[in-house]
Amino acid sequence: MGIADRWGLRAWLRAPGSLSKRLAATGARFEVQVLRQTTAPLRPQERAALGLPRRGLTVVREVLLRVDGQPLVWARSAVHGDSLKGPWKALKGLGSRPLGHLLYDDPRIHRSELQPRRVTRHGATHAQMQRQWREATGTEAPAGMQWSRNSVFRRHGKLLRVMELFAPAVAERHPGPLRLKRRRR
Repeated sequence: MGIADRWGLRAWLRAPGSLSKRLAATGARFEVQVLRQTTAPLRPQERAALGLPRRGLTVVREVLLRVDGQPLVWARSAVHGDSLKGPWKALKGLGSRPLGHLLYDDPRIHRSELQPRRVTRHGATHAQMQRQWREATGTEAPAGMQWSRNSVFRRHGKLLRVMELFAPAVAERHPGPLRLKRRRR
């Protein structure tokens, strides 16, 4: 990966706001391909981020985000099942609509800071992504697909974790202007 590619990917990892809207702005057609929405065990990072006990129903949604047919992001969201009866109940009927539409249209939802993270090549997340990528596209996932960004959304005290794993090709697209935080004086 060249220096320009690294800087391009770094911009995506730090880009605030809706990833779906940013991706959609880079092409003519944006789509969400739902790979799976089911109950599943939480992974250690999800459990820590959501502060959940070892037991309980957890709903996981895994998707591919495509622009003009090209898969660019594999994403996984996780929420405790109890939250589906309350503040996150809209997740049940989301279908192939972007999760971002739900997260950024409600001023009561607050997002944590973005946390870029390298996904281990031999971990459960990487294996799941590879398997689903192959099934959805008929090709292997890009070898350099290892950088993700993670964040937690809070609404009425209930948490939703989102992890977005970027294909290297996303670095060829521009995420749009980054809003810099202004320092308070």
